[in-house]
Amino acid sequence: MATVLFYEKPGCINNTKQKVLLAAAGHTVQAKNLLTEKWTAERLRAFFGELPVAEWFNHSAPRVRDGEIWPHKLTGEQAIALMLKEPLLIRRPLMQVGYECRVGFDQEAVHRWIGLSSKISSKISSKAGEREDLETCPRQTGKLHAASCSESPG
Repeated sequence: MATVLFYEKPGCINNTKQKVLLAAAGHTVQAKNLLTEKWTAERLRAFFGELPVAEWFNHSAPRVRDGEIWPHKLTGEQAIALMLKEPLLIRRPLMQVGYECRVGFDQEAVHRWIGLSSKISSKISSKAGEREDLETCPRQTGKLHAASCSESPG
């Protein structure tokens, strides 16, 4: 099994569920605070690979959600500069296994990459039997009260 460096927003409900899935599959999860990590442009950029710039962003971040920042209109350099100043803009989680870096938590993609326990991940599903969206903040979909998913760490 893998050792996963897992950059999260502490207190994020979805990041907690994601860590549970990884640990249940036998992986060692080393959680780190994405918001206080000392990022460089090169190190942060490595997590996004060939994804379009708009997919680098946390679309639940207030400045994105409220239309102050339009990720699809930014260059990679502009996006990284904004994220270094305001880490809340970074899509979560960032994960690193060895030298391979990834962003986001699409359960199928993570399973193909390092493996997830289908027994456990099937328990995290919607009433319709589909896997629960573990990337979109439940606050955005009206599933939680504002106090349950604060914008500040901790």
